[in-house]
Amino acid sequence: MRTQQSVLFDAPGPRARRAIDVGNVIGAVVVLGIAALVLLELGRKGQLAWDLWAPVFTANAWQNYFLPGLHNTLRAAGFAIVGAVALGLVLGSGRLSHVRVVRWACGVVVEFFRAVPVLLLMVFFWLLLGRVFDVGSDAPFLAVVLSLVLYNGAVIAELVRSGVTSLPAGQREAGLSIGLTTTQTLRSIELPQSIIAMLPALVSQLVVVLKDTALGQIITYNELLRAAQIFASGNVNALQTLSVAAVIFILINWTLTMVAQRLATLLSSRTSGRIAPAPGLGTPTAP
Repeated sequence: MRTQQSVLFDAPGPRARRAIDVGNVIGAVVVLGIAALVLLELGRKGQLAWDLWAPVFTANAWQNYFLPGLHNTLRAAGFAIVGAVALGLVLGSGRLSHVRVVRWACGVVVEFFRAVPVLLLMVFFWLLLGRVFDVGSDAPFLAVVLSLVLYNGAVIAELVRSGVTSLPAGQREAGLSIGLTTTQTLRSIELPQSIIAMLPALVSQLVVVLKDTALGQIITYNELLRAAQIFASGNVNALQTLSVAAVIFILINWTLTMVAQRLATLLSSRTSGRIAPAPGLGTPTAP
C-alpha cells in the first residue's frame, strides 16, 4: 500500500546528494581533526595523566559524591516533573476556559513564568524560603523544585493549549451535539487526545527539567554538578571530574530522548495503521 508524502522542497538529485556526502565527509574530518588537536594539547599539559583520572574511578568518588549527587538530581527532577505536569494541565485548561477572567488570569501566569529566567526564580525562592520562612537546610531543594515547577508548568500549559487547538473542530462539536457542556467536552474529549499527541514533546521537556537541576549548584543545592565540583576541588582534577559528570548527564538525557522518539513512533503508527477491509469490499486505499 503506497501513501503519498508531501515535502517542502524537491528531493535532491544525484549531484546534490554527492555534494551533501562530500560536505559530510569534510565536516567529519574537521571535527576529528579538532578533537585530535584538543587531545594533543591536553596530553602536552599533562591532563591525560592517569594520576588525575584515577580518583574519579574510586569507591570514595562514587559513594560519597557522584551517586549522592545523582540521587539529588533525580529527586529534584522527579518532584519537579510531577508538579510541572499537574500545573501545566491546570493552566492549559484555564487558558482554554470559556470564562474570560479565568482565561486571562491563566494567560498572565503562563506568560510571566515563561519570561522569567529559571536561575532568577531559584535565587528568589532560596532567599525567600531561607531568610523569610527559615525552612533551614531544605531551602535549596525547595527552591529548585518550585522554580522548575513554575517554569516548566508554564511551558507544558502551552503544549496543552496548542494540542487542544490543533484538534479538528468536529471533536468539540461532536461533544456539544451529545449534550456535553464546553467544560465537559474539554475534559472528556479534547484533553485526552491532546495529551496523547503531546507526549513526545512532553518527554523532551523532561530533558530540560533534568538539565536545569544543575542550576541548583548556584544556590548550594548538592546535585550532581555541585558534588562533582566539591570532589574536584579536593583532588585538583576539575577537567576529569566534570567530564565524568557530563557523561552521566549525557547518558540520562540520551535515554530520555530515546524514550521520546519511541513514543513518537508508537503514536505515529497508532494513527496511521492499516485499516481492516470490510467483508466483500476488498482492500481499502490510504487516504
